[in-house]
Amino acid sequence: MIDKVRNISIEDYDYPLPDERIAKYPLSERDASKLLVLNKDNISSSHFKDIGDFLPKDSLLIFNETKVVRARLQFTKDSGAAIEIFCLEPITGNGDYQLAFSSKSPSRWKCLVGNSRRWKNETALSLRVPVSPCPRVPVSRSLSVSVSESTSMSESTLYAKRLEKNDNYSVVEFSWEPEELSFAEVLEAAGEIPLPPYLHREAEESDRERYQTVFARHEGSVAAPTAGLHFTDDLINDLKEKGISFEKVTLHVGAGTFRPVSSETIGEHEMHSETIVVKKSCIENILRNIDKTIIPVGTTSMRTIESLYWIGLMLKEEGLEERHLHLEQWFPYKERETLPPAEKSLSTILDYLKSHNLNELHATTALMIAPSCKINIAKALITNFHQPKSTLLLLVSALIGERWKEAYQYALDNDFRFLSYGDSCLFINE
Repeated sequence: MIDKVRNISIEDYDYPLPDERIAKYPLSERDASKLLVLNKDNISSSHFKDIGDFLPKDSLLIFNETKVVRARLQFTKDSGAAIEIFCLEPITGNGDYQLAFSSKSPSRWKCLVGNSRRWKNETALSLRVPVSPCPRVPVSRSLSVSVSESTSMSESTLYAKRLEKNDNYSVVEFSWEPEELSFAEVLEAAGEIPLPPYLHREAEESDRERYQTVFARHEGSVAAPTAGLHFTDDLINDLKEKGISFEKVTLHVGAGTFRPVSSETIGEHEMHSETIVVKKSCIENILRNIDKTIIPVGTTSMRTIESLYWIGLMLKEEGLEERHLHLEQWFPYKERETLPPAEKSLSTILDYLKSHNLNELHATTALMIAPSCKINIAKALITNFHQPKSTLLLLVSALIGERWKEAYQYALDNDFRFLSYGDSCLFINE
């Protein structure tokens, strides 16, 4: 099976997407977006605020609680050259985002560097910014900032030194003064929201709120789980009154989510790895509801819960000793006589957590969900419309097959808005 999957042509997942169909800004109301509904019988359109009319009874929705961090840092050298540093993932704290964001000076990260050739490794960059005890204070990006007019503000200086330069990233050590600030506080003051490159614009004040879900809790993403952007607190409460229940996972979205497949076949594409954190209670709840309609909100939630199945199988095949758990992208496609039911895989994870006295699962996943990958937990999906030739389209096709083409053509014919700030879909595979 693995050879068949590797030979899938990415050209089969292309479609024409005019730039004017890409939503550059969100609508004024989160749940005012259009909703495409696809089930086994037909395709129809509605609005997201009415999604409760289409969700199967007793559905369990899975949210991704990750929070977008202000990962873009704009430095200016004494020569006037602009250097942009884009924080990808932490090295400090053994890659644990919570530890890295709570760490005091210094902190090391894997980063992308814009205008890299103008930054000599031995040159330390510096950036001075006002810091406030109140969150989400707009700041200047200039090197020298006057804060005399505001007694509530103090000044921080952020330093960046490149330690290594690799093919795909640089290792950058950040340090700052005063040292008692956490790295999260420094990024909050100095960084900018990293909007998707296809929006072709700089982040604005409104993006600080609108490029976050209302349920975002755990800092670590460089992109929002955009299917969740349509939910409001009122809509969530309305769905609860209709008997819909909710569970929460965390997958920190990496910059690789924007990387299109550039090779002719997907077998030549290296899938990006992302960190997932799932509480023991969440796994237990999914297990209790395994026979009901489990609906991940977004491809990141789907990648997380489907990774749970394969991690459980990996533990069954390789043993329960405690270690860093990493799911390799081709693991699901290995030849096996039979696959265990989802209940057994989830129970194996619970056994692993119990044997090591853990309350949550920490792992990394490079899972590529493509046609021929068995979907074991999700029975439907809430998602936005995705870029042509992307691994996210492969994921959608794994769930609903070739009908993705029918759905996307319907959306193009009926003035749906595409990509991160665009409209939404509900794909039901029951």
